[in-house]
Amino acid sequence: MERLIQNGNSQESMPTRRKKAKKRKELRSKSRQTKQKQLTPGQWFEKLVAVQARLRAPNGCPWDREQTHQSLRTYLIEEAYEVVEALESGSDAKFAEEMGDLLLQIVFHSQIAREEGRFTVAEVIREIHDKMIRRHPHVFGKTHAKDSAEVLRNWEQIKAEERRSSNDKSHSKSEENVPKETSLLDGVSRALPATLEGFQLTRKASRIGFDWEDANGVFEKMQEEIEELKKALKETDPLKTEEELGDLLFAAVNLSRFLKIDPEIALKKANAKFSRRFREMERLARKNGREFKDLPRDEMEALWEAAKKAEGKGRLPEMSGAQTKQ
Repeated sequence: MERLIQNGNSQESMPTRRKKAKKRKELRSKSRQTKQKQLTPGQWFEKLVAVQARLRAPNGCPWDREQTHQSLRTYLIEEAYEVVEALESGSDAKFAEEMGDLLLQIVFHSQIAREEGRFTVAEVIREIHDKMIRRHPHVFGKTHAKDSAEVLRNWEQIKAEERRSSNDKSHSKSEENVPKETSLLDGVSRALPATLEGFQLTRKASRIGFDWEDANGVFEKMQEEIEELKKALKETDPLKTEEELGDLLFAAVNLSRFLKIDPEIALKKANAKFSRRFREMERLARKNGREFKDLPRDEMEALWEAAKKAEGKGRLPEMSGAQTKQ
């Protein structure tokens, strides 16, 4: 028999009372979640910084405590590529998640630096804040820029002035006080992947007019490099062959820059396309009860054509042609 609870002038069964208590608990939980969602970006950032500090604390996570700037380098690069992959996936949820993972890397490195007394995440934010103000005088100052090309020229000029100022300060502290020669190519990191390094080098050179008149000039240069590579192959000179192949790849990177296409992303897409088609060939072979690796070359070629046909005529997502500041 159902137990009854006297409640004033009304009676409630125990199950009904439990349901109401559960509902009140759910409402409180939703209220807390809503309150959390209403936090400002700055408040969320402070919470993230606090989480990472806790993980690095004496009683924190052993793995986090073991990490150094050097050990985290691979993760930093991986997270950047995963952001690009998420961007191209079309999933906003995935894009937001991967950007969060990349942001964590900045917080992680800043926490290590803070522990070593070198700098804090506040200084990291202040540096980029002040830099954006300095390098946009057409927005925050009295300078005028008629188009994006002029913005980029001003950007490079301001960067060069900042480098000279930084060099002057460092020389004033040195004993030799010998001024260091500056270059328009200063600031291009040698740690970049080769395609991105070449992309930035040629882009910087192009901004002062050292560039081809049109794409035909780059195609001619590529053809010239192909002939030189063939010549090096005939001479069976490995070092010369490597050099000429490098020149050909550099010319291809220059062409991508001229066409406003990021060579690294274009190549990543080509890699992905090859991977899709190769896996489809393996699937088709297994469907016929065979292993792809055991097929003769002509059958492999036939499956390649079948994989291309199965993929249809759909194009991969187009690259944005927007110019960028570095």
